[in-house]
Amino acid sequence: MIRNFLILTFFPSSLGFRAFILALSFLLGLARSAGANDAPPPIVFVHGNGDTAALWLTTVWRFETNGWPRDRLHALDLPWPLARDDDAVTQPARSSATELARHLQAEVTRVSRLHGGAKVVMVGNSRGGLAIRNYIANFDGAALVSHAILGGTPNHGVWANAALRPGSEFNGAGPFLTALNSPAGAAPGTEVTSGVQWLTIRSDKNDKFAQPDGVWMGAKGMATGVSYDGPALRGAINVILPDRDHREVSYHAEAFVETYRFVTGRAPATTAIGSEAGVTLSGTVTGFAAGGQTNLPVPGSTVEIFAVEPATGGRLGPANYQVTVGDNGHWGPFRTNSRTYLEFVITAPGHAITHIYRTPFPRSSDLIHLRAERPLKPEGRPAVLINLSRPRGYFGLPRDEIILDGKNPPAGIPQGVAGVSTVRLELTEGAGRPVAASFHSGIIREQLTGAAWPAAENRIVVLELHY
Repeated sequence: MIRNFLILTFFPSSLGFRAFILALSFLLGLARSAGANDAPPPIVFVHGNGDTAALWLTTVWRFETNGWPRDRLHALDLPWPLARDDDAVTQPARSSATELARHLQAEVTRVSRLHGGAKVVMVGNSRGGLAIRNYIANFDGAALVSHAILGGTPNHGVWANAALRPGSEFNGAGPFLTALNSPAGAAPGTEVTSGVQWLTIRSDKNDKFAQPDGVWMGAKGMATGVSYDGPALRGAINVILPDRDHREVSYHAEAFVETYRFVTGRAPATTAIGSEAGVTLSGTVTGFAAGGQTNLPVPGSTVEIFAVEPATGGRLGPANYQVTVGDNGHWGPFRTNSRTYLEFVITAPGHAITHIYRTPFPRSSDLIHLRAERPLKPEGRPAVLINLSRPRGYFGLPRDEIILDGKNPPAGIPQGVAGVSTVRLELTEGAGRPVAASFHSGIIREQLTGAAWPAAENRIVVLELHY
């Protein structure tokens, strides 16, 4: 039988119990030293460009395993997560920097009031970090924010060239970042707003958006004007995680350690994710608009959830859960356990029928957002279309071992900087057979198998990794 395991992250119940005891001992010590009525600060997590709140899933689980109350961990979904090409020009299904900052302003105000006026910790990945900086600098955020942690944020741009898309939010020589790096009232020689504690986490040389060459912009050989330390900020504590990629500097266990230490002043008791006997899952169905992916609900979508056999992806019976979502796109609660492999089927108006296979969920979550895939064009469809997806990190060679349908490595992953998070597999035949995938990177090992559904029926298969 194929098993899913993650050393120090996804583990049998005995290790889960050990992690629980470590976290409990830590919290008891904290209570004795700081007073039993003190509660950890609320945290607001902000995802990056084109992403969803679901990417914070494992980070939230690690905080919970270390005793952080679940109701003090808030992951924000930005409705239009993609940036405009020119920040000042309206663009379908895209958001401006100001729109993002105002979403953060509303969410932080809500969270602070929910927790009795407490100051909030903000944690952002990539564009989410720019939104945090903008909110704090220009929308009175310093009054409500104690700590800001920015992972892989392109603080000095993805490129810095006043002649190349000068209005882009990601141009280090453009008006947005030029102003953001000279905030009003900043201490001399610093680039951060006063009154907030700042941490940046970056890669050494493995962040696709902090490269001196424009290869990841589709302009190989062009000097970007940006260096590997582009995410660092003067006036912040700047931490380097060697070999981590653009997403891992926020979502990897190593990033969790730095985040936790910065907020609490001590290392976490464990980086493991403690398992729960009973798991409850819920989330939102989202999809695509003309301008790209969104985090807006797709009303009228149907969600079906099946238990599947780990080695084949075959269903173990009828659907364990089925619902047609309303205007808010919400589905759940669905109750399962931390041992069962699952298939989620999303049938959304205007989208492909999407089959998402996932390894067992060790803990409960309301961040299981399901994004239906774009519809397939009628002409030129393969027999089967499968995407291997790693939402919380990128695939990199030779750093990682990736096997998809027996190919090691599968086509489509370049050597060098880790910069691809989805591998596409098209089969000319074989609908109905199992397709297996495995991923190994450092301490992470994960394996899963899905069934090959026919693309002729406008069906797409997604093998989605947790870690």
